[in-house]
Amino acid sequence: MTISMHAASAPVLKRSLTALAAILDKAAAHCAACNITESAMLQARLFPDMFAFAKQVQVAADFAKSGVARLAGVEPPRFEDTEQTFAELKARVEKTIAYIETFTPGQIDGSEDRQVSYMMGKYPIDMKGQAYLLGFILPNFFFHYTTAYNLLRHNGVAVGKGDFIGRG
Repeated sequence: MTISMHAASAPVLKRSLTALAAILDKAAAHCAACNITESAMLQARLFPDMFAFAKQVQVAADFAKSGVARLAGVEPPRFEDTEQTFAELKARVEKTIAYIETFTPGQIDGSEDRQVSYMMGKYPIDMKGQAYLLGFILPNFFFHYTTAYNLLRHNGVAVGKGDFIGRG
């Protein structure tokens, strides 16, 4: 049995983004209950040379929307990185989910051998769709999503594995 490119991308990313939106609500509630400024949590880092929490969320959302778009052969929209609250980050995540939901299986399925080529900063990305999804989009998305989760957990937000995995 084979799995389709759509099934391996859009629903997987949507589920994790939905979980991330719920985690952002828990983080906001934690900050309010513990009298922690949101800006302090949004700027939290695991190490000085790593992105802050807010940037981890932004980048995870970007990998999700851009990955699905490029698999469909569409240029992804650009979202400005202006979020400064949990509510604004949640709105970005929800906008990303809404964008992913615009793609049908017919737009993504069959993209295994579609060439995906673009510049990521000064680095060229040039690979077939399946390698792009499995070796680039999903690992990068989950790296940034996991780092965001870990930053919250490290800073006392009561989240666990069920929060990370989300509800089907």
